[in-house]
Amino acid sequence: MFRSRLTPFLLLKSNRKALCNLTETTSRVLNEEASRFFSLGIARRVFHNIRSSPKGHYVPPLRKSSTLLSVTAESKEGLKLLVNGGPRAQKMVGIWLFGSAAWVFSMVVLGGVTRLTRSGLSMTDWKFTGGLPPLSDEEWLLEFEKYKQSPEYKRVNRGMSIEDFKFIYWMEYAHRMWGRALGIMFALPFSYFLRKGYITLRLGLKLSSLFALGAGQGLIGWWMVKSGLEEPPSEYAQPRVSPYRLAAHLTSAFVIYCGLLWTGLSVVMPEPPAGSKAWVQGAAKVKRLALPVSLLVGITAVSGAFVAGNDAGRAYNTFPKMGDTWIPEDIFDMKPLIRNFFENTSTVQLDHRILATSTLISIGSLWWLTRKVAIHPAVRALIGNTLGMAALQVTLGISTLLSYVPVSLGSAHQAGALTLMTLMILLNHTVRRPSPSLFKSLPKVAKKI
Repeated sequence: MFRSRLTPFLLLKSNRKALCNLTETTSRVLNEEASRFFSLGIARRVFHNIRSSPKGHYVPPLRKSSTLLSVTAESKEGLKLLVNGGPRAQKMVGIWLFGSAAWVFSMVVLGGVTRLTRSGLSMTDWKFTGGLPPLSDEEWLLEFEKYKQSPEYKRVNRGMSIEDFKFIYWMEYAHRMWGRALGIMFALPFSYFLRKGYITLRLGLKLSSLFALGAGQGLIGWWMVKSGLEEPPSEYAQPRVSPYRLAAHLTSAFVIYCGLLWTGLSVVMPEPPAGSKAWVQGAAKVKRLALPVSLLVGITAVSGAFVAGNDAGRAYNTFPKMGDTWIPEDIFDMKPLIRNFFENTSTVQLDHRILATSTLISIGSLWWLTRKVAIHPAVRALIGNTLGMAALQVTLGISTLLSYVPVSLGSAHQAGALTLMTLMILLNHTVRRPSPSLFKSLPKVAKKI
């Protein structure tokens, strides 16, 4: 074994006459390259080439070996993988992360359905670990009696049958248990991959933060529900959860989803699609435009949470005007002024309309400004799909408004918001700058196919 590792040095020594015209500086560089050669573990590959050579005297040209060594070193230093264990481990961890993200997506949709069916306040207590649902008629009557003490039953659902109560109870129970199942589904594979050594320290810190945020999401959810179990300040007001707490709950879910999606993409695609230096430069131009557009998409989604929290979708069911006017007269009635943007039904809906329209225009502008920019076909396709999704999302929003917020359209609109955010995450991840080693290896212009 020791003799085989010395073979490259013996070969270099035997070919010293062929290198006699090199200067002392070049010889020193060669020695440095040889030391890096062994430290990077490439000697085994070259020795395999030597053994497979017919004469057993394969010595790569100096120019090619230097290029090989430098590119490999830069790839090791410039590209830090999130997963150990090779491509198979990357694939397994990526599938797990994408599956977790899809689970969070379904949680958001189920939460929207729960809210639109007014099922969120049917369970008047909460346990961190959960529990079994009512299994007998006596247990169902006990849960129903608890609900009868709530403001929602007294002011909205007085006289409802126990069968109707069972429906809204099952909806809320399913939402809560689906979230707890996500915690188990995330924690078990995480422990397995950690034991296998696939998880790097950097990835472990990211996933631990997301897991902690997911655990806190249950507490935020109960904190939100608890606000709806309190008596409303006015006898004419319907009980509903605090719009601030609902926005916090939904925003937290969006953050968890985007974090899982971005991390999964980073695992399976450590390098962005490049193709040429011209395409990389074009991607940098797209990135400068995509970042502010992504921020606007996020703000619009959060404003939608305040629309839901204030039940503002049922206030002005006309478009493009709000009632008979373009701007309602009561948009600044609350004091202090800042409250209007979060609690005033008219202002909240007007804000969401303006933000949604601005989002569509900004994504359209992104598509228009990048039409003639040299970019990778995958980036161009993503921009086109994002524009199409933005147009569909605005159409869903208008249809939901004009139809007085039916459950089907309302939940589709909420799913559309998360789909649009998904495309923006994909776009931003795809236009990242490649590692220095990959960038140096790219041609200036992509080859025509």
